[in-house]
Amino acid sequence: MSSYNVAIVGAGRMGAGIAVVAATAGCNVRLHDRTDELIAAALDGIKADLATQVERRRIAESAAAAIIERIQAAKDIGDLAGSDLVIEAIIEDFKVKNALFVSVEAVVRSDAIIVTNTSSLSVTALGAALKYPGRFAGFHFFNPPQRMKLVEVVAGTQSDPAVIGQLVDRARGWGKLPVVCQSTPGFIANRVARPFYGEALRLLEDRIADAATLDAVMRDCGGFAMGPCELMDLIGHDVNLAVTQSVYDGFFQDPRFRPSVVQRGLVEAGRLGRKSGHGFFDYRPNAAKPNPATLGVGTPPGTVVIAGDLGSAVGLVERMKAAGCVVEPRPGAGAILLGDCKLVLADGRTAIERSVCDGQNTIQFDLAFDYGNARRICVAFPDTCGGEDRARVAGLFQSLGMAVSEIADSPGMIVLRTVAMLVNEAADACQKGVASAADIDTAAINGLNYPIGPLAWGDRIGPGLVATAVGHFAAAWPDGRYRVSQYLRRRALAGGSLVGDGG
Repeated sequence: MSSYNVAIVGAGRMGAGIAVVAATAGCNVRLHDRTDELIAAALDGIKADLATQVERRRIAESAAAAIIERIQAAKDIGDLAGSDLVIEAIIEDFKVKNALFVSVEAVVRSDAIIVTNTSSLSVTALGAALKYPGRFAGFHFFNPPQRMKLVEVVAGTQSDPAVIGQLVDRARGWGKLPVVCQSTPGFIANRVARPFYGEALRLLEDRIADAATLDAVMRDCGGFAMGPCELMDLIGHDVNLAVTQSVYDGFFQDPRFRPSVVQRGLVEAGRLGRKSGHGFFDYRPNAAKPNPATLGVGTPPGTVVIAGDLGSAVGLVERMKAAGCVVEPRPGAGAILLGDCKLVLADGRTAIERSVCDGQNTIQFDLAFDYGNARRICVAFPDTCGGEDRARVAGLFQSLGMAVSEIADSPGMIVLRTVAMLVNEAADACQKGVASAADIDTAAINGLNYPIGPLAWGDRIGPGLVATAVGHFAAAWPDGRYRVSQYLRRRALAGGSLVGDGG
């Protein structure tokens, strides 16, 4: 079998990482950039990284030597002539990329595939200037390419389906997990992820909770590996804002993707996150780490009355029994009764709104990824509640081994609001044929590190609850940001699965 020749244009961290991935799979790689110094620095970096892997016994010395031997410098664009696949990984500038593709097409064979690693620009527009746009597609790796499994294979309007199929096979052959999507703003991951950041920023704008509390609730209650604030600090607020702005502009200023004045302010102040030493959090030496808001020791209950079915929060009942609580079941609409108030799962309304509707103090607790193992719970009280109610609620959850964070009363709280919008955005992408339901969930798990795919999560808590919650958000903020996906609405009404029936 003849060897496969890959050219990488762009010798930065992403380009160098892709070069290692291709060479590890046995491909001959030519690495090109605008100066010899940039190429040499990239090759030196690759050698150093592989030497570290050998030292840590993650790769054999002979295998590392073979990878290095397969990666050669291409000092001139003409050196790419024999390539079967050319991967662009340069600056996110449309004009610069476009000019490069025209130059590449002039030297490679007519059957060579040309791809872009862009994370935000239109693949259709980038390929439009080519003589043979059918050979052009997106091949979006996630950083760092050597470790991240996901690759988005992006089809432009003129991309040949056979080319897309070849790229899927190539990604699999390189040990990656490819997902196929259409060229729309943000593709899959960057589009579906917008609510994860956007809802946190809106919660901060409205002073519902501080950054440390938001992150703690999303990690310890929501099951996410990182909270949105610490993740934006890691990514860099300049980068995160630029992606949000790109998606917002790509959708003609759709309010769903509107950037945040909070994040813009951080960028203007130079507080870009870890790389600048300060973002939401202070990373300078000896800086104090803020603690999340946590209620003090409360009053443990004697008997816990459960009225009806708690739905997706049923895991709390088993946890109560395991903790030795006396659980008394009663008929009802799904609530935990504590004295003269009741505790219910958030549904997208405020606690005071539900209290007025119910004719009694109604306290809300947030959605949790796994109620049986969550280390923290988030609660919101109506303005009519007093200290005794807080003590009862704190005591109940603390008796289950959970820290309790109180936030200001707000529609959807933190986890439900974020997850509902993630599900809604994923459902909308599915509705519009951006990608299949399976590929959307695969991208979220493997590209965004979510604990579960958003559509599977929607099935888990119930499409009806998600649609209801988003509908309540729309009533609270009638600016067009919160509108229920038609696909989600249909599945909720039909009682169907978002995953099994989608895409």
